[in-house]
Formats: sequence, structure tokens, C-alpha cells
Amino acid sequence: MDWLLELGYIGLFVGSFGAATIIPFSADVLLIAMLAAGANPYIAVSVAIVGNFLGGLTSYGIGRMAKWEWMNRMGVTKETLDKHKLRVSQWGPMLALLTWVPFVGDVFAIVLGFYRVHFWKTALWMFVGKSARFIVWALVWGSLNFEF
Repeated sequence: MDWLLELGYIGLFVGSFGAATIIPFSADVLLIAMLAAGANPYIAVSVAIVGNFLGGLTSYGIGRMAKWEWMNRMGVTKETLDKHKLRVSQWGPMLALLTWVPFVGDVFAIVLGFYRVHFWKTALWMFVGKSARFIVWALVWGSLNFEF
């Protein structure tokens, strides 16, 4: 049965990674399923965080590679881009805290890359937001026990 959980950790990583890109999927469901199957909560949470974080950085990279011309071809006007750039400039890397939010979080990561918001600061805030998300889920599920 241990081998099944080993495969589950790999699946959790792949699913968490994919969920942080443009694939519409919830890594939360995978984490809860792993915890329900008896996975080690500390390993499962760590795997979900790392997979989702690396997926978020991939989305940031996709945004960074995007060109203004591509946006124009997709029907996005210069005025719209300027308006969004103003909002991104206002919040900066802290906007990456919200990259965990389903559906729009992936867009935030792409937009942060597109506007070339400072990578390391963005990565830090992204890691904090995504970590908090999975830790909270594990606490709600009752799998993590922190003793002080």
C-alpha cells in the first residue's frame, strides 16, 4: 500500500503544478484526497506547496515571454493594458499573494510576468500565499498538529 501513496505524492505534485497553470483544476481536492487516504500530512502539504509554487512560477514565465502584439491580436486594447498596468504597479509583487485564488490566481501570475514585476519579490509573495493556502486546508482537515 506504501507504493500507492508514493504514486499519490507524484500525482499530487503533478496535479498541484498543473492547477497553478492554465489547467482548470483544484489542487485542494488532491490534497484532501491524499490526507483522507492516510498520507503523511507534512509530506503531502510540502509536495502540494512545491508543485503549486513551481506551476505559479511557470505561469509567471509564460507572462514574461508574452508580447504586446499577441495581446493586440487577442483583442486586448492598449487602453486596457495601460489600465491594468497601473493596478499592477499599485500593488506590485504583493499581488502574488493572491495567485492561490482559483481561476484568477493563474491570471495574476501571468500578468505579473507580463509586466515584469520583480521576480524574487514576486516569488516570495507567491510562496507565502500558496503555502498558507495548503497549510490552512490541512489544519481544517485536522491533519496538522502544531505544538508550541
